[in-house]
Amino acid sequence: MGKSLIQQRRGMGHIQYLAPKKGRISPVAYPPLTEEKMTGVVERILHERGRIAPLAQIKVGTTHYYLPAVKGLEVGSIIEFGPQATQKNGNVLMLKDITEGSVICNIERRPGDGGKLVRSAGSSAILFSQTTEGSIVKLPSGKMVLINGRCRATIGVVAGGGFEEKPLLKAGANFYKMKAKRKLYPRVRGVAMAVVHHPFGGGRHQHPGKSTSTSRNAPPGRKVGHIAPRKTGRKRVRKTMEVK
Repeated sequence: MGKSLIQQRRGMGHIQYLAPKKGRISPVAYPPLTEEKMTGVVERILHERGRIAPLAQIKVGTTHYYLPAVKGLEVGSIIEFGPQATQKNGNVLMLKDITEGSVICNIERRPGDGGKLVRSAGSSAILFSQTTEGSIVKLPSGKMVLINGRCRATIGVVAGGGFEEKPLLKAGANFYKMKAKRKLYPRVRGVAMAVVHHPFGGGRHQHPGKSTSTSRNAPPGRKVGHIAPRKTGRKRVRKTMEVK
């Protein structure tokens, strides 16, 4: 009798596949949207489990807010929020109040949602242009998006860039890195398993032995490989010859 596959065990909702709560500090979000200028001070720079970018603990009045720390931010820095804020590294303004060509991060998708885009370590976007319909932002992927001008963003680049340059050196380091995010590591290939453990297992050689494309409606024990793919295999380019 074979064992259940990874996707089957995940569906059971066991604690092994739930997001860890220990080591989490607070959700990341801007203060409530207001038309008045607010001022806060950075009290601490923190590390949160499962998050690559450092967090800045900002005290605004008697309330603490947590935002991704931008490059150059330090304890004691003054952060300004609102339309009258100066365009300085770390300050938070509406997109319509930011000059074209500015480097920004932690961008709201809708006004008041607290920031959803460009929050990973070392990432930044560019405010490409201002239009009557909104602000055009160039994301790190190169894609241009039109966002409401009342959405807020932070001036600067998210700190923590270059984290991928540090080598893991051993499998144990990668294991704990994945454990913080509740990702399975190491992940055994299906063709390396026995036939009772995986549909691609078994055989004299490590090969699937059947089509790797699977229907969207396949049962959990068979839904492995390419799930409802549009196309598979090598990308073939048709060459055309010019006739003179």
